Amino acid sequence: MVYRRPDKCPEHTVPYLNRDQLKAIGYYPNSEESSRLGRRNWHLFVMIKATIFFGSVTYAIFESLDDIVEWGRDLAFIIATFFIYFKLIYFLLYADNVDEVIDGLEECYRLERAGPAAAGVRSAKRLHYLIVIGMQIIWVAFMVVFVLLLVTTPLWTELSLPFHAAFPFHWHDPSKHPFTHILIYLSQTFDSAYFLMWLISVEGMSVAIYSQLTTALSVLCVELRHLHQFCDGDEDLLRWEINRLVKYHQKIISLVDRCNEVFHGPLIMQMIVNFLLVSLSVFEAMMARNDPKVAGQFIVLMILALGHLSMWTKFGDVMSQESLEVAKAAYEAYDPNIASKAVHKDLRVVIMRSHKPLIMRATPFPAFNMINYMAVSLVEELEVLVIKLPSYLSS
Repeated sequence: MVYRRPDKCPEHTVPYLNRDQLKAIGYYPNSEESSRLGRRNWHLFVMIKATIFFGSVTYAIFESLDDIVEWGRDLAFIIATFFIYFKLIYFLLYADNVDEVIDGLEECYRLERAGPAAAGVRSAKRLHYLIVIGMQIIWVAFMVVFVLLLVTTPLWTELSLPFHAAFPFHWHDPSKHPFTHILIYLSQTFDSAYFLMWLISVEGMSVAIYSQLTTALSVLCVELRHLHQFCDGDEDLLRWEINRLVKYHQKIISLVDRCNEVFHGPLIMQMIVNFLLVSLSVFEAMMARNDPKVAGQFIVLMILALGHLSMWTKFGDVMSQESLEVAKAAYEAYDPNIASKAVHKDLRVVIMRSHKPLIMRATPFPAFNMINYMAVSLVEELEVLVIKLPSYLSS
């Protein structure tokens, strides 16, 4: 509807809609959702399922120590499962803090005025909305393919389950316990579909929060560039508008700082997990290059991990670049022939503050931007060369 109607501005921000999506999926344990008995019991059920799943795939790695390819496959899924398990616990503890950020973004989203900047503001909101929703749709499509590959793996390989898992009394062995094996297969099918789709919604909401901050910066630039046209020589109105825009800029800065604080743990975890998954996928794909089916799974996993990391770094990079554009827009709004020195001082403050870009960062790791992403990619290329080096030397 938004795409087909250029005059239509989205009613809510993308993070707001993603939060509703998570509530519909059933696991967004903020205070409001946890106060409902049915949802609280479902949250407990989800955590029990995730704990059993993580424990079973972790225990199974001891059965794969003699096979390097199988061991790598198990380790890759243990890392990915731990990341999901970490996210589940994180939202169990900090969902209310995420609500605080989303509500702050909604407040910024509503701060708009009718006037010459209205068309530009609406266009900026629509553009960011369509880009983020489009990327989420593409990401879901890739994840659906990945889930189908996982679930159907036992049908065309020697594996008996989508994930190598171990249970007491050999319940996972189809020759000894065929009924429990079927139950475990169905349970893993549900777990992979539910938790991966939940992860997509969570990651979509998290990256959309930073994208929405970029939208707010774009709106600020548009309003600064139309400032004199809106005020039309009215110094009192100009003073009031500049004061409003300065507060709006400070609100964005505080939200960026709050986002980095709230998502500090997840940002660190996802940087570590993505690096480990990509490194492991490259290594295992090379080790299993004579088995296209196994190598294909690791290649898909590597693409997903790199795509996940590139999505975060790209949006972090765009936010930093847009924060620098605020200085240019404020400079365009500066006119020494109009208004008093006090008004110009506020504009100078905006210009000076905008020279320091806003960044997505989790200390002690570097900022999420394309420069650091290219550094990670370079490391992966070096790993491939190191793995191939013995074969090159022998030939």
